[in-house]
Amino acid sequence: MSDYNVANPMGTAAVEISDSALKVLRNTYFLLGMTLTFSALCAVGGMALNMPYMGLWMLLPYVGILFAVEKTKNGVWGIFWVFALTGWLGLTLAPILNAYMSATGFEPIALALGGTATIFFVSSAYVLTTKKNLNFMSGFLMTGILVAFIAGIANVFLQIQGLALAVSSMFLVLSSGLMMWQTSRIIHGGETNYISATVTLFVSIYNIFLSLLSLIGMSND
Repeated sequence: MSDYNVANPMGTAAVEISDSALKVLRNTYFLLGMTLTFSALCAVGGMALNMPYMGLWMLLPYVGILFAVEKTKNGVWGIFWVFALTGWLGLTLAPILNAYMSATGFEPIALALGGTATIFFVSSAYVLTTKKNLNFMSGFLMTGILVAFIAGIANVFLQIQGLALAVSSMFLVLSSGLMMWQTSRIIHGGETNYISATVTLFVSIYNIFLSLLSLIGMSND
C-alpha cells in the first residue's frame, strides 16, 4: 500500500494519508459536487414555481430524510437519500432567494455564494495542507451548534435582530469549524463513510451560505 506524504510546514514529522482515506476523500468530494449541483437545480426550480416559505415545518422532512440517510449510508439506498436530503434543502432555499431577489436583487446572493466558496476552499486547503488532527474540536462544535440551533428557533418567535445577528455569526463560525473538523476526520481515518462525510460537509456549506446571506441582508437593511 502506498501512502501520500506531505511535510509539515512547522518542521515536524511528515503526516501520512492512507490509500483508504484518500479514497474516502475523493468519493466525498465527488458526491459533494454532484449534490451541490442537484441542490442548486432544485433551488432554481423552486424559485420558478414560487415555493412557499415553510419556516420551522421544513425541519420535519429534513429530520426524517436525515434519519433515512443514517440507516442506509452503507448501501445503495444511501445515495438516493443523500440526493433527497440535498434536493429538499435546495427547495427550502427557493422562497428565501426569491425574497432577496425581489427586495435587493441578485447582489447579496452573489456575495454569499462567493463568500461560501471562499470559506470552503480556504478551510479545506488549510486542513489538507497542514494535516492537523482537529478531533479535539468535537465537543466544542457539537455544543455550540446545539446552542445556536436552540437560539435560532427561539428567535423565530422573539424576532430580535441582535439575536439574529448573533445566531448567524455563530452558525458561520461553527459551520466553518465543522467543515474543517470533518475533513480532518477523513484524512486521519476517523470517518470511513463518504456518505456521512458528504452530508456533514453539505449541511455546513448550506449553513454558511444562509448565515452569510442573513448577515449581508442585515447590513443592507
